[in-house]
Amino acid sequence: MTLINRLFSAFSRSSAKQEPVSPIVAVMPVSAPLDTPLLNQSEPEFPLNSYSTTAPLPAWLADEESLRDEGVLFGLSDARPDGKVAQIRAYFGQQAAPLEEQVEHYTDKIGELNLLIEQRENRITGLRDQSSDLRDAQTAQHNLIRHSASLILSLVLCVGNFYLIDETLRPTFPNRWIAVGVFMAGMFNLFGRTSFFYETDSRLTGRRLIEEFGLPLATSLFILVQALQTQSLSQAVGLFVFVFFLFLLAGKLLLSTLTALQTDLLAIQHNHQLAINKKQNIPAWEGEIERLNREIDAIRTKKWPIVTALNHTQAEQTRLNTQRDGLVNLFISEFELARSLRDRLTTQQREAMFNEL
Repeated sequence: MTLINRLFSAFSRSSAKQEPVSPIVAVMPVSAPLDTPLLNQSEPEFPLNSYSTTAPLPAWLADEESLRDEGVLFGLSDARPDGKVAQIRAYFGQQAAPLEEQVEHYTDKIGELNLLIEQRENRITGLRDQSSDLRDAQTAQHNLIRHSASLILSLVLCVGNFYLIDETLRPTFPNRWIAVGVFMAGMFNLFGRTSFFYETDSRLTGRRLIEEFGLPLATSLFILVQALQTQSLSQAVGLFVFVFFLFLLAGKLLLSTLTALQTDLLAIQHNHQLAINKKQNIPAWEGEIERLNREIDAIRTKKWPIVTALNHTQAEQTRLNTQRDGLVNLFISEFELARSLRDRLTTQQREAMFNEL
């Protein structure tokens, strides 16, 4: 017979001398067994031996009846239940310590594997973006044929201008190198970086006018003077105007054509490199994506057993916490029940009950 039963037996023997207390029956279900598998009588009540502890199991915590008796004894005495509750929690804390270490270890390992998966997924995303951008890349447009023809025509124009000057200067200056020098002087703006003829937003200054018009104008006037000696005035003036504008425009036209031709050659090189990249990089990236997917699958295969072990460990941790809370509640309920009945017992009844233990 447990202490709580003896306590109620003492009240039943003294019921003729005391007023009936009906609320006592109402609190009886508190001492009923906990409706939980942890305390099922068909199994060991406290399956704690599966985990090693640093301290042996206290005798009052060995089974449910002992814990009930301990709660009743503390309820009948003047002691507080905090110490016993702390012992229960400390004991289960020792039981849960290895589980907490395992949970921390599994969590760290899963975090490392998730980081590896994330790194590979980010790499796959980057490769897919690069592959998509390369597939969508368009070839650059160029006008190689047109600009090549323009370059040939510009060269023919410059060569024709040279022979025109050479024929004009030959009666006075039979040495052809003089004609070459005059031609190069007239084509001085060929070496200039810019020309206001091809720039709409350029600021026109006197210095720039001299730079653009100086040598072409002086060269054309020199040719005009030489042409007047052998040709009529109208022919000489016509030659002056024609040569002057050739000097102004032919050089810049030649440079512009060369620049456009260079741009076309770069575009052709870009298109060729683009075709090579599509042929080589896209299959290589797709192969790397497949390899990364296989690595992710391997990492996930390695991760799932750890996740399963973590879930089992956390479930065991939850079971221990539930068992701890159940035992604490059981002890507190028995303590409070005995404390509520303590003042209704006589001193002799209390001493007799303590002496029976």
